[in-house]
Amino acid sequence: MNIYLAGMIGSGKTTLGRPLAKRLGWSFDDLDDAMSRMAGKPFSRVVMEDGWLGFRELEYAIIKQFAAMDHTVIGLGGGTVRYEWNCDVLRNTGVNILLIAGLDILAERVKVNDRPRVNPKTTLEQDIAQIWGNHQDLYYKFADIVYPTDKGITIEQEVDELLEILRSRYSIG
Repeated sequence: MNIYLAGMIGSGKTTLGRPLAKRLGWSFDDLDDAMSRMAGKPFSRVVMEDGWLGFRELEYAIIKQFAAMDHTVIGLGGGTVRYEWNCDVLRNTGVNILLIAGLDILAERVKVNDRPRVNPKTTLEQDIAQIWGNHQDLYYKFADIVYPTDKGITIEQEVDELLEILRSRYSIG
């Protein structure tokens, strides 16, 4: 059993994932970090040098590795659950948590670490809005739990709330 944290860029997958794993006494892994380890270069270079297709192929290989893990909190990529083949691999191997936040908050959180655009020639805000507008149904379809990360509480309080939900629904923690 794993815990998969899904959501748009800036939703808090890594920010919440690390302390959640620590509190559970589980391992933590992150798709971006795993991709950098496997490719031997930052994931942003994977996109620049191999294109989005190369990125998605490597992502799929990593997702299969994640599904074989146990007692790991995993921060998925922002677009991982937009692809059914990834969801098929992850299904029944853990609890799927969708982290959500207002689009303006997502953009503000990631401005310092600007990422490659899915939609070329758009601003960060436009890119995020287009992705969410076109694919939010896929994010919600993947989710066992939907948790908002823009309530204005501390990360520790968010972890407390997630643990309470996991304990009550899945006897985790």
